[in-house]
Amino acid sequence: MTLRFAVIGTGAIGREHIRRCSHTLVGASVVAVNDIDPAAAARAVDQLQIDATVYEDPHALIRAANVDAVLVTSWGPSHEEFVLACIAAGKPVFCEKPLATTAEACRRIVEAEVAHGKRLVQVGFMRSFDEGFRQLKQVIDAGQIGAPLMVHAIHRNPQPAPNYQTSMGITDTLIHELDGLRWLLEDDYKSVQVVFPRSSSQAAAGTRDPQIILLETRQGIRIDVEVFVNCRYGYDVQCQVVGETGVAALPEPAAVSLRSQARFSTPILTDWKDRFIAAYDVELQFFIDALRRGEVQGPSAWDGYAAAVAADACVKAQASGAIEPVELPERPAFYNPH
Repeated sequence: MTLRFAVIGTGAIGREHIRRCSHTLVGASVVAVNDIDPAAAARAVDQLQIDATVYEDPHALIRAANVDAVLVTSWGPSHEEFVLACIAAGKPVFCEKPLATTAEACRRIVEAEVAHGKRLVQVGFMRSFDEGFRQLKQVIDAGQIGAPLMVHAIHRNPQPAPNYQTSMGITDTLIHELDGLRWLLEDDYKSVQVVFPRSSSQAAAGTRDPQIILLETRQGIRIDVEVFVNCRYGYDVQCQVVGETGVAALPEPAAVSLRSQARFSTPILTDWKDRFIAAYDVELQFFIDALRRGEVQGPSAWDGYAAAVAADACVKAQASGAIEPVELPERPAFYNPH
C-alpha cells in the first residue's frame, strides 16, 4: 500500500520532504501540495517532477478524500491551525518543529489529540533518529557510564538567518537540545538560567551571541548548552554525558582525514542539512512504516509541548538573568509508553 501524502509549505524543508517521499523513501507519494504562494507550490511540483495537485486552500487539501496523511512544513505560526485541522479531520500529521510557537498553542493540540482518542501527531524532532545520538543513548541506557550526572552540549552555526533575534537562539536552535536531551536522559527539566558571555563582533546589531543555557533536570542532572550562531567555521553539534563511572561523547560525523601540503586536517560540515540528512530520511520512513501499521509513533504532541514549556522558560530567563522554573504539568496517561 502506498500512502498518499499532502504537503503544506514548499519552502526549503518542505521541498526536501517532497523529494525524499517521492524519490528516496518507500511506501508513500506526494499527491497534493499547498503554499501561501501558489506559484511556489507549482514550481515545486514541476521541479521535483511529481504528479500532485496544487491547492490554494490548505483546509481543502486536508479534507481531500485522496489524502491519507499531511506533512506540515509551513512557517511556525501556522502550525497550530493546520495540525488542529488535521486532528479534526482524523488525518495523521507529521509537523515540523515547532509544533506551535507557544506552549499554550501546543497544549491546545495536546488536548485536541487526547479528545480524539488516538495518536495522530508526530513532531519533526529528528535527533532521536540520528545514528550518533542513538549510539550515545544505547551507552547510557546500558549503564556503561553509570547514572548521568552532567551534560555538556554545543550547538554552533556558521551564521544565522537574516532575521535572527536573540530569542531565536532558544526557539530555533536550542529547541533541538531541549527535546533531544530530554529523550536522551528520559528526564524532564526543573529550572533554567541563561547567561551571556562577551558578545561576538559578528553578531547583528541588537542581538546577543553566544549564549549559555544552564538546565537542571528533575533528577538533578546539570546541563550546560552553548548556543553560538555566528561561529563562522562550520556547523557543529557536540554532546558529552558525564556519568558516575565514565564519560560518553557523541561521535563526530564520518569524514576523510587528509594529510596534504604539510598539514593533517579533517573537513567540518557547514550545512545542517548535510549533518542530519540521514536522520531526516530515517524519521520520515519511520512515520510511513508506522502509518502502514495503522499507528503514529515517534516524538509526540506532548514532546512538542514539553519542549515549548522549557523554551518559554528559557526566553524568560534571557530577559531576567535569573533561575526560572520549568513548570510542566503531569503528562496525561494518553502519552505514557505502552
